[in-house]
Amino acid sequence: MSPSLAAAALILLFWLLIAQEVMRGNRRLKRLATLAAPNPTAWPRVSVVLAARNETEAIGAAVPTILALDYPDLEVIAVNDRSEDDTGAQLDRLAAANPRLQVEHVRTLPDGWIGKNHALHLGAARATGEWILFTDADVHFQPEVLRRAVAHARAQSLDHLAAVPRLSEHGHWLGICVNAFSVAFTVGLRPWRIPDPRSPAHGGVGAFNLVRASTYRKMGGHEPLRLRPDDDIKLGKLMKAGGFSEFVLGAGAISVSWYATLGEMIRGLTKNAYAGADYRFWVPPLGVLAVLLLCLWPVMALFVATGPVWWCYAGAVAFMLAVGCDQPRFAGGRWWHGLFLPLGLAVFSYILLRSMAVTHWTGGVTWRGTFYRLRELKRNRV
Repeated sequence: MSPSLAAAALILLFWLLIAQEVMRGNRRLKRLATLAAPNPTAWPRVSVVLAARNETEAIGAAVPTILALDYPDLEVIAVNDRSEDDTGAQLDRLAAANPRLQVEHVRTLPDGWIGKNHALHLGAARATGEWILFTDADVHFQPEVLRRAVAHARAQSLDHLAAVPRLSEHGHWLGICVNAFSVAFTVGLRPWRIPDPRSPAHGGVGAFNLVRASTYRKMGGHEPLRLRPDDDIKLGKLMKAGGFSEFVLGAGAISVSWYATLGEMIRGLTKNAYAGADYRFWVPPLGVLAVLLLCLWPVMALFVATGPVWWCYAGAVAFMLAVGCDQPRFAGGRWWHGLFLPLGLAVFSYILLRSMAVTHWTGGVTWRGTFYRLRELKRNRV
């Protein structure tokens, strides 16, 4: 076998295995919208905790859906994290009209904390529920979601239940990149393996991290995550280490308009993409090289290869595009966005490189107006 045919065959095998793993794995994930929702005589108390900083536009539409949850024993704790707009006043108005809502205002940020993590830490300290649901201020909920989630978590003796929301995209370019991010997320996290205690797979989602309060506090709460931009994923790691964790699909139950434009997505992910690599400088270049060799080159090879080599690359491209077109079952979107998966992964590679370059160039990360030094971020290993 010639070296070129061997290389093409290996790339074909790679995509065959990825397609089998991802497409079968996504089908093994349960759907939050279809989980059983019994009606027992007594429900455990649940505290919903969210942090908000300069979220005036999102709060008016999203927070009322939290307050409309049909869960019988519920408190909602919103922490206004040093907002410079009308966020605090808007939350106060909502609280005045709904006794379920409590508002805490943060005026200053202590050293050694990312603002959001500090706000969630304060909210959790105030929570009185047996369960705590950490969410974001822009997530929209269907009324029965919490009953389904709590009933499932109790029936399965879970300590942590994470759900990925349906990601609403604006425009096809953004949809293509959201699809690629979703593929990279599932390949990297293998969420269907999270319930297996023998697997190191772990994860969480900022939009929906439901935790057993006693286990959460036993693992130190958000204290070990003080300076983690990827606190939602690392919270999943802590919770799995302390008990049992599961990951489900939230489409049809929860949704979020993740980013409004492609530029906003690039800038938003710049703050935490490098954190996902644990600030290891060799990971982004290696990731870019992998995308070039495994994703972009097979497409280009279709225009220059011939014979068996061409057929191997054609098979690799077919499996790759099948993964992309099937991925909307994970977090929504249009199936045909997956036809542009190589392009979306190229953009994601650029984001990863940009995140590394900006972080080292500036010496840290700027998140919602606050600068965090790289040397401090790197010390917070989880």
